[in-house]
Parts: sequence; C-alpha cells; structure tokens
Amino acid sequence: MQRSRERILATREEERRRLRRDLHDGLGPTLASLAMSLDAARITLAGEPERMEPLLAELRDRVAEAVGEIRDLAHGLRPPALDDLGLVAAIESVAEGCCERVDVRFDGSPAELPAAVEVAAFRIVEEALGNVRRHARESTAMVLLSRDTELHVMVADSGPGLPDAARNGGQARPWGGLATMREYAAEVGGSCAITSRASGGTLVTARLPLSVPGYHRATAGRAGKGGRT
Repeated sequence: MQRSRERILATREEERRRLRRDLHDGLGPTLASLAMSLDAARITLAGEPERMEPLLAELRDRVAEAVGEIRDLAHGLRPPALDDLGLVAAIESVAEGCCERVDVRFDGSPAELPAAVEVAAFRIVEEALGNVRRHARESTAMVLLSRDTELHVMVADSGPGLPDAARNGGQARPWGGLATMREYAAEVGGSCAITSRASGGTLVTARLPLSVPGYHRATAGRAGKGGRT
C-alpha cells in the first residue's frame, strides 16, 4: 500500500509539472494576446463609445482576471521558482529579507531530485522561514540540505523558540505551519520534527526518501550549490 501511494504521488507531481508548463507557456500567452487585441478594438471603435466601450472594457477586465487566475493555479501546482531557478536559488529567494541573515547551503548535488521530494523540501523550508519572518526577524538563520539515500533538510534560527503550546505537541497560533510541514514530509514517506534549540531558537529537521518508486528524475543541472542571501 505504501509503494502504491508513493507511485500515485510520483505520477501526480510529474503531471503537475507538465500542467504548469502548458498553462504558463501556452494558454497564458494566448489570453494575454487576446487582452491586447481587445484594447486595440476599444481604440478602433472609439467613434461609438456608447455602444461598444463598456462591453469591451468589461471583457478586457474579465480576460485579465482569467490570466491572473491561471498564474495563481500554476503557482499552486508547483512553485515556478523551482523550474526557473532550481531548488537552492528558489530557497534563497524565499529567504531574502526573512531576518538579519540567512545562510543557505546544499552539501552535495541538488540535481535530479524527484519532483515530489523537491516540492516537499521547498515547502517545508518556506513554512519554516515564514515563521522566522513573523516571529524572529531579529535573529539569524541557516538552511542546510544534504543527501545520501534521503534528502535531509534543516532550518535553524536563533529566535525565541517555540511557544509552550507548540513545544508540548500542540499547534500554537499564530505560530502556524507546524502540522503542514509534517504533512509535506509524510506525503513522500518521510518525517519532519520541529523543536526548540537548547541554545535558543527553533530547529526544523526533515528527512525525505529519494528512492520513490516510479519516478522520472527531474531535469538535472538547473540548481546551483547555494550560498548566502
């Protein structure tokens, strides 16, 4: 059952990758071009504004909304930054301005990660840095990724640490995303732990198995080895 669930997840993530590419490179530009054509029609028909101007303006607004919705949909399926920048640079982009300083490092090569593992790692780090941004802006943080048979993810900060409710196993609001990070890891057969550091701050660690049955590897070479933001 576990292998079957992992194969379903693998197929779903690869399909999401394809769908995002089709929406972004195909339908999106088509609708944007249509919006430009409608603008041209508004100018052409300016001689009869009482008949055509309101209708064309409404249609133009609706097309613009559709373009925005498609972009939002594509972002929800798979973060565009993963395809545009690679995992490490995408994390650096999220980390920018998060707190006083964030160091991002990948020990090893980020190439050829399974699509679902790449997304899970990015989402876990995004949630963790989101909490740093909200609750520990005066701190420093480190994001460290490494791989062997699994992808290991660590996000550590020097902030105030977890509130009591979260430290005792609860989900303290507004310290959000703790359960979500665990779910991202569990979806690929991994695990995620969130604890307070003895020296102060919060530590998020996750392990994400790389041997997911049925995976076609992601395109290699897009992600760099990372650095400091």
